[in-house]
Amino acid sequence: MKRQSIFAEYFKFLKEEKKYWMIPIVFIFILIAVLVILLEGSALAPFIYAIF
Repeated sequence: MKRQSIFAEYFKFLKEEKKYWMIPIVFIFILIAVLVILLEGSALAPFIYAIF
């Protein structure tokens, strides 16, 4: 059995279950996670944390 990445498996699940409305939600979560990781040590960090 071929092992798939978690992203490939998740998008396969979305396609099979026709849960297309979840794609923007996941995209936003990934975008927020990337912003928090990249701007963690910068001067913009207090502004990002203030949003949430």
